[in-house]
Amino acid sequence: MAASSLHITLIQPDIVWEDITANINRYQTMIAGITGPRHVVVLPEMFSTGFSMAPERLAEPMDGATVKWMAAMAAQHRCILTGSLIIEEDGNYYNRLLWVQPDGHISYYNKRHLFAYAREDEHYTPGNSRTIVQVNGWRINLMVCYDLRFPVWARNTNAEYDVLLYVANWPEPRSLAWRTLLQARAIENQCYVAGVNRVGTDGKGNNYAGESSVFGPLGETLWQHAQTEATHTLTLEKEPLQQLRTNLPFLKDADKFVML
Repeated sequence: MAASSLHITLIQPDIVWEDITANINRYQTMIAGITGPRHVVVLPEMFSTGFSMAPERLAEPMDGATVKWMAAMAAQHRCILTGSLIIEEDGNYYNRLLWVQPDGHISYYNKRHLFAYAREDEHYTPGNSRTIVQVNGWRINLMVCYDLRFPVWARNTNAEYDVLLYVANWPEPRSLAWRTLLQARAIENQCYVAGVNRVGTDGKGNNYAGESSVFGPLGETLWQHAQTEATHTLTLEKEPLQQLRTNLPFLKDADKFVML
């Protein structure tokens, strides 16, 4: 049986600061403009608000309007819609990456590494477990922004996943680190890596260059786009990944450890 393909669409927007309605309207238009096959459509970190430290004003419950909108879009366009937003649950606030399927099922990952430099750790509760989802025979490890700087958290010790997905609000002054670390994660984990970032300027004056990127398992650049909004669909192939892991079985030689 031939290995399956994965059609993944990356949306790189200019997020309107803390304006949920304006952002949802923009994404609705961008998603409607996607042509051709798509399994997964990816929005960036805190796609509805920008990287805000005001969860008391902006957080929504899991049965709130934005989650319902994601479910409606997934059903209407017959795709999985994913991206992170501010969620309130049991008195805690989370930077939560949702994975919304067209049948209404929702998986999620709570950002593990909170960005203390921007005081994210003072406003949000960290996650404590990884989330690996599946679509069309592909296993995808969900991550958020600052997680990228911590390679142990992403370690693909037993080839548990095929794609490492990062959604981000990664500022322009550290774009070199963004590009370099995405590429490194692909090489060291022998997987595809997709990183989806934003462009524009947020309400705190931070500038974002985008540079949403997809790297192959040898670290080769498959797509990258900077400075302007973009919607782009790529088709990833499983066979080259399987051949690489067979011919160069580096993952078998990795150090063994347990994350506590």
